[in-house]
Amino acid sequence: MSAIVKKTRKHLMVFSGRAGHDLAGEVAGLLQTELVPTQIYDFANGEIFVRYQESVRGCDAFVIQSHVAPINEAIMEQLIMVDALKRASAKRITVVMPFYGYARQDKKHRGREPISARLVADLFKTAGAHRLMAVDLHTDQIQGFFDGPVDHLMALPVLSDYVAKKYKDEALTIVSPDAGRIKVAEHWSRRLGGAPLAFIHKTRDTSRPNVSVANRVVGDVSGRVCIVADDMIDTGGTICNAAEACLAAGAAGVVIAATHAIFSDPAVRRLSESVAREVVVTNTLPLTPEQHFDKLTVLSVGPLVAAAIRAVFEDGSVTSLLGDYA
Repeated sequence: MSAIVKKTRKHLMVFSGRAGHDLAGEVAGLLQTELVPTQIYDFANGEIFVRYQESVRGCDAFVIQSHVAPINEAIMEQLIMVDALKRASAKRITVVMPFYGYARQDKKHRGREPISARLVADLFKTAGAHRLMAVDLHTDQIQGFFDGPVDHLMALPVLSDYVAKKYKDEALTIVSPDAGRIKVAEHWSRRLGGAPLAFIHKTRDTSRPNVSVANRVVGDVSGRVCIVADDMIDTGGTICNAAEACLAAGAAGVVIAATHAIFSDPAVRRLSESVAREVVVTNTLPLTPEQHFDKLTVLSVGPLVAAAIRAVFEDGSVTSLLGDYA
């Protein structure tokens, strides 16, 4: 008697934590599905409870959670969601973190410091994640921290296409807020037809978080509109100082562009009062109504994330989505 081979149909399911639910809903809609109904609540002592309200057995699970403040709660909630999926017999679990928490702690600057970005990757592996997906990691080396596939998506095409269209009649210069992000500025330059580059020479006190001093602009920005591009804006001090340095060097105007709008206090006040014409960010992190201001533009990475999820689910190429980065 020959053995009967039963073929199982692949089944995509999208899950969302409580942080970034709007982005997850947009992604699910683009994938022509709905978010799986999930019960999530906190106990009186702050412990988190998660239970899925339908079967997840054998599914290809994509768990979307933005690591927004309070960031430890957001990460812990996503870890518990992954653990619940593993114990409910999900076939494959992909952790989608549009913003990777603790990404700035990717190496030891001094003795007796942690490498917290590696710890986060280890925690998700232990919880049961088979794959990680993130947008604009702070450094490329974080991809090597996870023992499994990591899809590193780039929001630059989303940001640069907007800038290219809106400022097509301006003479543009791409400005890196520090020398260490020149490689990203080079990608911006290629996307904007070979726009010239400059960078800010700055100093930073490693004993004081979120404090830096913009010293001078290296490169000619005179009479040009500077696109000051970075991966994230936290308190806004670094990028606002960079914008002021560009104007002091003779720039005709400044546009700030960044992927992750962390916007820790006092970022909103600094940015709204800054010399920049416009601040362009994406929705990798959700913003409250109080964090919006007149010169802020928020672009969606939903189509990018949805395309990557579809490629993973269909065993296609995520690399093809990266264009010049591949």
